Amino acid sequence: MDAIAVITIVAGLVLVLLFSIGLVATMFRKVGPNQALIVYGFGGTKVIKGSGKVVWPMVQQARELSLELMSFDVAPQQDLYTSQGVAVNVEAVAQIKVKSDPISILTAAEQFLNKEPDVREQLIRLVMEGHLRGIVGQLTVEQIVKEPEMVADRMRSNIAEDMSKMGLEVISFTIKEVRDKNEYILNMGRPDVALVRRNADIATAEAERDTAIKRAQAMREAKISEAVAEQEKVIAETASQTRQAEAVRDLDLKRAEYDRSVQAQKAAADKAYEIQANVQQQQVIAEQVRIEEVRKQGETAVQEAEILRREKELVATVLKPAQVERQRIETLAEADRQRQVSAANGNAEGFRLEGQAQAEVTKIRGMAEAEIIRAKGEAEANAMQVRAAAFQEYNQAAVIDKLLSGMPEIVRAMAEPLAKVDKITVVSTGSDGSGGGTGLNRVTADMGTMVAQVPALLEGLTGVKVADLMREVPGLAGSADGTNGNRRIPSNGHLVGDIEPSAKRASVVAEEPDRDPTE
Repeated sequence: MDAIAVITIVAGLVLVLLFSIGLVATMFRKVGPNQALIVYGFGGTKVIKGSGKVVWPMVQQARELSLELMSFDVAPQQDLYTSQGVAVNVEAVAQIKVKSDPISILTAAEQFLNKEPDVREQLIRLVMEGHLRGIVGQLTVEQIVKEPEMVADRMRSNIAEDMSKMGLEVISFTIKEVRDKNEYILNMGRPDVALVRRNADIATAEAERDTAIKRAQAMREAKISEAVAEQEKVIAETASQTRQAEAVRDLDLKRAEYDRSVQAQKAAADKAYEIQANVQQQQVIAEQVRIEEVRKQGETAVQEAEILRREKELVATVLKPAQVERQRIETLAEADRQRQVSAANGNAEGFRLEGQAQAEVTKIRGMAEAEIIRAKGEAEANAMQVRAAAFQEYNQAAVIDKLLSGMPEIVRAMAEPLAKVDKITVVSTGSDGSGGGTGLNRVTADMGTMVAQVPALLEGLTGVKVADLMREVPGLAGSADGTNGNRRIPSNGHLVGDIEPSAKRASVVAEEPDRDPTE
């Protein structure tokens, strides 16, 4: 029984609580940020904005007041007179709202809380029309038309105090249009329009004049530019033709230079071929002369061997017996001296005999040495006679042989300075008219000229002409066709073929004089 009572009590309390909450929820009034809740009654008048409050029934009452912006036209039905006495009709637009502070809200609530919006706007419009009439009466038509912002500023400053007394504030005031029935505003702009039109005509004329001047200047500059361009074109064409002519000239010069170089190289090749042929011919001749020289040297060696044999024969047949005889005489003299010394036995006579014996020995030795010297001199004289006889047989052909065999050494000595030259720079502009060629060909020609001067040099040093030597060689000038045996004289003057020497072997016959055995 107790549990049921407790449950019943709890349920009743819950129901009472829920009912109380529902009752309180129905009494709670709330408003947004664009509205204000005016609660009056028990506890006085209170302003609630953007929140809520419980309004107790029977003891309190609540009304809502809009805080939104109010926009309406201000257009008085009657004309407004300016300071000039001209009647004008001014239309404007005003934006007004209730101030947000509690005092202004209470002030606006006191005056407009129970009025409809149209009635409220009508009251505000009447106040603003009155102020607008007073402001227009202080201004001229020109000021109202030309300075609308000044009129709006004055309007806001004049009605601010009255609006504040009603809890309102002016957000903006703008003049839409100003009209008049006497066309004052229309005629007011005509002088300015005429001035503007005149200025426009003057500006147009000046612009046309400037345009004509600019056009003339542009045409003149265009003509000048065209003339300059034509002149530059002529100059460019002339320069182009000049460059073309120079190019053709340079091409012709280079072609001529190339042809001259080709001809020079061809001539150099031909000349080098001739020189090489001559060099080969000279080498053949030099080789033949060298063979002849070797043969001559062999014959000379045989003759010298014969001379040495004869000298040894003289030594064996003359000197050796003389030396033996001298030793025999010396031995006899020494024995005689010993004999005389022994016979003397130390006396003065013995010393005298000993001296005589020594003198005799010395005399005999001197005579033997003199005989040996005489025999050696006769042998050397005989050898020189054999050499002289051999050289007498050494005819002009052998002399020419020696000359030609020494020619390579002469040419090598002449060319030796060139072998030590590291680099040769040849500056040549053409043939000098001497037929020697140009460039390296001239160097070869100069060497040939120097070699050709060797016979003249030999003639200057010795007085003997090579041509005379060649004419005196037996067989070289004896044949009408230039041949003699196995020798041939070609048209170029070079000697070709074997040159047979006419030297004969000489027999050396010498008497064998007595020689000193000591030699």
